[in-house]
Formats: sequence, structure tokens, C-alpha cells
Amino acid sequence: MAGDQRESVTVVDNRTGESVEIPIVDGGVAASEWAKHMPGLWFADPGFGATASTTSAITDLDGANGILRYRGYPIEQLAENSTFLEVCYLLLFGELPTTEQMDAWVHDITYHTFLHENMRKRFMEGFHHDAHPMGMLMSAIAALSTFYPEAKDIQDPDNRYRQINRLISKGPTIAAMAYRASIGMPFVYPDNNLNYAENFLSMMWKVAEPTYEPDPVLARALDVLLILHADHEQNCSTTTMRVVGSSHADPYSAAAAATGALYGPRHGGANEAVIHMLEDIGSYDEIPAFIESVKNGEGRLMGFGHRVYKAYDPRARIVKEQADAVFEVTGRSPLLDIALKLEEIALSDDYFISRNLYPNVDFYTGLIYQSMGFPLDMFTVLFTIGRMPGWLAHWQELLEQDQRISRPRQLYTGVGERDYIALEDR
Repeated sequence: MAGDQRESVTVVDNRTGESVEIPIVDGGVAASEWAKHMPGLWFADPGFGATASTTSAITDLDGANGILRYRGYPIEQLAENSTFLEVCYLLLFGELPTTEQMDAWVHDITYHTFLHENMRKRFMEGFHHDAHPMGMLMSAIAALSTFYPEAKDIQDPDNRYRQINRLISKGPTIAAMAYRASIGMPFVYPDNNLNYAENFLSMMWKVAEPTYEPDPVLARALDVLLILHADHEQNCSTTTMRVVGSSHADPYSAAAAATGALYGPRHGGANEAVIHMLEDIGSYDEIPAFIESVKNGEGRLMGFGHRVYKAYDPRARIVKEQADAVFEVTGRSPLLDIALKLEEIALSDDYFISRNLYPNVDFYTGLIYQSMGFPLDMFTVLFTIGRMPGWLAHWQELLEQDQRISRPRQLYTGVGERDYIALEDR
């Protein structure tokens, strides 16, 4: 009965005694009706914790019950049966592709992985030797708009498709280039004989061998992690993508802004924080003391709890399975025993259960990345590669919705009117 007037809430304005019926549309209070009946009265909601800024048909997230679906498909099924590029297609176009569509999509992604040589020689080599890979990635994504000025024609669907394709295909190339630059290693060109995850691993790790052959277990694990990160509803970076996109900026500028949002430690840096926490604990024997410090408010249990999930993050179970497979290849991480014990305690201790502090997707991803050889400053870069199709799906959706430019209201709390005083009289 979405949109039916019988689904409504009634609000009484105690200042006037007026009673107003506000319809519930798609599960939310219709803000347009609120504004019509109560002009100038805004909701105070810092952080948008109870505000829906848009409607979307992309990702269904039920945090209370630990459910995550892309276009209706459970994340568990996609992680087990799909590939990252197939999930990209699903998010962007709403349906799983046919064989013909998938072949064309993979071909287009594969053959757009190369970068303009000026990007490498004149732009990437201009960064300081110890520049953070995430800063390099964010800057390079923004710079792509100068290489493809036609991207500003956002109303042309064919043109949008080309830019979407370029951002998904070139992200791993830029990321690997940033890493290689940070360690003084020469750039490795894409290998179009490899799949998406394998090609990225080749660009990261190839040294002098004629052909790099990634371990299939590691390549599959990376592909699954990219699937898990592909979209997550209206998080900080996705909202940034939509806000910037609502101004009709080109997709490279919007994606660079979203990357900047993800760069922040409150958003994309959570799995790195888990590694730091485990290293700070140091040994199995120190776990009880650490748990007590958390309960006393002297520390934080990183990788547990979530802004949206109030149950076990469904992605965390999948990551844990991938961790087992990866450690069979790379060897068991010395931090794993600490992590397993922390999870055991959190799932059995009333202190953590009552606070809904269940493991989230970040708890084991850092251990996987570290065991595969990725340095800590590449963790958020990997997150960016995975999240790119979700950002682009939301950018494309808002254009198709013809969404108004984002312009939140504020509640002014400053001083009232006052007269200017000349400088010599102050």
C-alpha cells in the first residue's frame, strides 16, 4: 500500500492546534507534504541517521535482520556463484546478464584497462616518492576528466556507458601504478589474457617473469571481497557520489569526491584499524586485559558493530570463509588466533551482545589483504576498486530519476542581527 493515504501519520502542531495527516510513501514520511503543511520547520538530523535522501532500487539493506541484497539477489548467493564483473553489470543495469551481454561487458572492461601514457609519465610520476596510494588514486580519478572531456555530456546514455566502463576498468590500473610508484618499482601494463582480479594481482606483483600466474585461490578471494564491497546503500561515500552527481558534474569528478569520502578513517579505514588493534594487543595472553579496557571505556573493539547492522553482518561470514581458504595458501596469520578469540568473546559476552557489537566485514578483510601481501595503505584503495560500480550505479540512477540538486537545510544557532563596528572602534 505504498503511497496509499491510509498509510499515514498524524501530527499535531501544539503551537496552533492544527492536525496534519502526512502520507507514508515507500516506507517513509513524505517530506513534500510535511513542508507544505509546516513550512520552515526542518528536521534536526545531523549525520542523516533517520533521513532518506533518495529512493533507490539498487541495494536492499535490512540491518536489523542482517540482510544484504543487490537488486534482490542475496549477497550470499552472489559471493558463492557470481563474479565481480557480473555483479557490476547487475548493479548498473538491474538484471544479471545473458551470456552474450556478459561476453560484451567483459570485453569492454578488459580492453579499457590501459591508461593514456601522459597519465603515467607526466601525472603519476609527479607525486612525491612517499605519496599515499589513496591520495594518488583520488587525484588520478579526477584527472581522467581532463583526458575524457566528453564525459561532461552526461545525458547521452552511450557516452555514460563509456565513462562507467573506463572507471571500472582503469581503477585497478591506477591503483597498481600508485603502489608500484610508492615502492620505486616500474609500472606493469595490463595483461588482457587475465581476468579482472588476476590482472590486478599481475600489475601489483609481477617482477621479471614473462607471464605472471596468480594463485587461483587468491584471485578468487579478491574477486569475492570486491563483490562484498560493491555497494552498501547510502553510506558516506555513496551519498557523496550522489550529492556531487546531482550538480551534473562529470562522473570522474563525482567519483573522485566519493573516493575522498572513503579516504577518511571513519569510513574506508576500518580494516586497517583492525590490524593496528590486533598488533597492539600483541599476544593471546593480553586479550583479557584488552577486553577489560574496552569495557572500561579505555579502548575500542575495532571491526565490531556497524552504523546500520544490529545483527551479524552477512558479509562477515563470507569473509571468514575466504580467510580460511587464503590462509591455506599463504600460511596462517600470527594475528588470526587473537582475532578468533576476540570474536568468540564478543559473541558470548552480554556486554557486547547487548550493544549489538557483532563482527562486521572489516574484521577479517584486513587479515586477508595482509596475508596476500598488500601493505596497510593499500587497503582503502582495494575498497575503492570494489565500491566503484556501486557509486556509478547510484550516479546513473539519480540521472535517470532527474533528481534535484542536493541542498540540505540547516537550523541556524548563531547570533542574531547586529550592527557593523568600524575597525578602529572595536
